[in-house]
Amino acid sequence: MPEIDVFAALANPIRREILVQLRRGPRGVTELARRFEVGRPAVSEHLQILRRARLVQDEARGRYYHLDPRPLGEVGEWLFAFERYLEDRMLALERVLDEEEKR
Repeated sequence: MPEIDVFAALANPIRREILVQLRRGPRGVTELARRFEVGRPAVSEHLQILRRARLVQDEARGRYYHLDPRPLGEVGEWLFAFERYLEDRMLALERVLDEEEKR
């Protein structure tokens, strides 16, 4: 199976919530599926997408999944440039508001 882009995998809110749940430790599909209104097969599909994006790994024993945060580093690096942009824009807005307040 080909890999899936990390950003594409993170685009879905169910997959993001699965990652949040896996931060707390390994979970099985049945346990994860209880948290969602979709069925177990849909959660399994989401887990396969996360696995193909290298965000989770599965264990042969009992089909447990656990988080692999390394690909999230790529996302963090990409977002860093936007964080600087946002900080610069907020500082510019603050300066404008300060000038308006002085008037």
